[in-house]
Amino acid sequence: MNIILLGPPGAGKGTQSAGLVERHGMRQLSTGDMLRAAVKAGTPVGLKAKAVMERGELVSDEIVSALIDDELASMGPETGAIFDGYPRTAAQADALDAILAKNGRALDHVIELEVNEDALVERITGRFSCGNCGALYHDTANPPSEPGKCDACGSSDFRRRPDDNEETVRTRMAEYRAKTAPILPGYEARGIVSRVDGMGAIDAVANAIDGILAS
Repeated sequence: MNIILLGPPGAGKGTQSAGLVERHGMRQLSTGDMLRAAVKAGTPVGLKAKAVMERGELVSDEIVSALIDDELASMGPETGAIFDGYPRTAAQADALDAILAKNGRALDHVIELEVNEDALVERITGRFSCGNCGALYHDTANPPSEPGKCDACGSSDFRRRPDDNEETVRTRMAEYRAKTAPILPGYEARGIVSRVDGMGAIDAVANAIDGILAS
C-alpha cells in the first residue's frame, strides 16, 4: 500500500502517520527527514544536497526524487509507504509516479485531512508544552490539572513555539492550498482521492483512514 497523506500544518498528519506505521508496518517517507539523514550519512545524494544547501539554494526536485528512489529501493515490497510533504507540485506528482513504477509500485490512495481553518487556528495557537519534560498541553482542550504546574513532572516552565500564532497559521494554510491545488485534479481523475475530517478525535480519524485503506 502506497499513500499520500495531505493536510495543512496542524491537521494531524504526523500523528496519523505514526499510527499507520504502528498498525500496518508502513514507512513514513518525510522528505525533510530523509534529506537530513542522507546529509548526515554522507550518501552520494546527501553530499549533492549538502553542496546545494551550503550555497543557500533550494534542493532540486531531482535530488528529492533521488532520495525517494533510494528509500523505496531499500524497502521490501511488502512494506507500504506514506509520502509526507511530497509531492507538492504537478511536476513532482509525475516524478513520483515514475519512481513508484521503477520500483514496481503504484499509488493506491491520496488521503486529505480536511480542517476548519478557524478551528485549526484555535488548536495550534492554544498548544504549549512543559519546558522540562516535554509534556504537551492545550489552553482549552488539555490544560494542566493544576494551573501553572506540569502534571507529569511538576515544573512551571511552560513554553510555546514562536510560530504558533494566528498570522503564521493562516499563512501556512494559504500556502498549503496554493501548493496542493495543482496536484489534486490529476489524482481526482484517477479516482484515488479520499477526504477525512481532520478535526475529529485521533481515534476517529485513524478509523476513517483504516476504512479507506481496506476499501
